[in-house]
Amino acid sequence: MANLNVYSVLVVLFLTCGAVMATKENDQIIKENNCETKMGLPCVLEAFTSIFERGSISNKCCGELVVLGNVCHSALVKRTLENPLFKYLTPTTIIAKSIQTWNNCLALIDSPSPSA
Repeated sequence: MANLNVYSVLVVLFLTCGAVMATKENDQIIKENNCETKMGLPCVLEAFTSIFERGSISNKCCGELVVLGNVCHSALVKRTLENPLFKYLTPTTIIAKSIQTWNNCLALIDSPSPSA
């Protein structure tokens, strides 16, 4: 019985430390890459709405998202998911929407524009 309790405590400590390390890692990525200054507020709100709520992202904001970069995009989404205000969200759904938004924007930016 004592072994089970020790094991349980170790698992809880591991999970807690892992969550704290993930938060610090995302914050460090965001800080080192100046992620919070690379997009204008209107595009930040559009991207947020398309990922965390129901909405779409404009071509202009897709361009800003791609310039932001996938490393910053992923770190910002993960940090938002760590915020207690968003604990009601399902992380797998949000990550899937985040990847879909990123891929759609990347395809849009990489595709040749139609000739006028």
